[in-house]
Amino acid sequence: MKIAILSFDHLHSTEYAAALSAVPGLDVLVADPDHELRPAGEPGGPALASDLGVAYVDDYDAVWDWRPDAVVICSENRGHRELVLRAAAEGVHILCEKPLGISPDEAVEMVEAAESAGVVLMTAFPVRFSPAYAELRSAVRSGLLGTVVSIAATNCGGLPVGLRSWFVDPTRSGGGAITDHVVHVADLLGDLLEADPDEVYAVANSIPQGGTVDVETGALLSLRYPGGVIVSIDCSWSKPKGIPDSGDLVSLTVIGTDGVAEVAPFAGVTSGWNTHDGAVALSHVAPMDAMLISTFLDAVRTGVSAEPSGRAGLRAVEIVDAAYRSLRSGASELVHS
Repeated sequence: MKIAILSFDHLHSTEYAAALSAVPGLDVLVADPDHELRPAGEPGGPALASDLGVAYVDDYDAVWDWRPDAVVICSENRGHRELVLRAAAEGVHILCEKPLGISPDEAVEMVEAAESAGVVLMTAFPVRFSPAYAELRSAVRSGLLGTVVSIAATNCGGLPVGLRSWFVDPTRSGGGAITDHVVHVADLLGDLLEADPDEVYAVANSIPQGGTVDVETGALLSLRYPGGVIVSIDCSWSKPKGIPDSGDLVSLTVIGTDGVAEVAPFAGVTSGWNTHDGAVALSHVAPMDAMLISTFLDAVRTGVSAEPSGRAGLRAVEIVDAAYRSLRSGASELVHS
């Protein structure tokens, strides 16, 4: 099987390269044509490919000439659409970094192109593969927590300036903390509740540490799901420089009529309480990026799409879009008008 990584723009690209390189019988190729445009000191191009032990070409046309079976798209957010449409036209299966697109219309176009071409389109939501999340999903599905009443979610990190500072350029990223951080949580919520929210209300600010940026650095979303479930998402870039990532990088606290469960996949812990067993605490450590890659490769081999699919990516983009519309209107906005 031949897999190409398109761009080193996204930091996850190196983890995907490592995961792909560990698979026997897999040929891996990287193209990173924009590496010379990055600020001095940012890794990329043939030097990074050499460090990772993967083959390198200078442009995307050389990738298509190589005839890959699949591609992993790790470009700046604004580049996802063009690369997904080209891959679909080439009949190549696709794993695309999140967010799938920078607008719902763009994401719809990408999903429809992949479906029309009969190729797999997955969205890179690695947290879906966390054992901690799997435990939570099992608890909710089995009714162990009773009826879900509310969920408090977080995805908090530091301001992404310096290395890969395109994240704070709205023309290249599509937005700030909402664009970057809501989508992971939105994907988990959609899978957990098996529903899309009816409406979203958002507030935001921009209080960067060490400089001015043109995007929101902190936001709080309130979502209402069918059946009355209410959800809050803290998606801020609020951590001071130097503070390590902890459990609030992504976390969910699910409150039900019979129990409460808290998961923090990057902290590797599931904790909670229910009326049957009392206190519960489970520890997990898992290579989520590698598990995502493994699932994608299985989908490429079979030609059968897997979750998180392109449509999962589209649903997350629709929630982000509703949040930005709410910021502009000052009112709750319907996710599907």
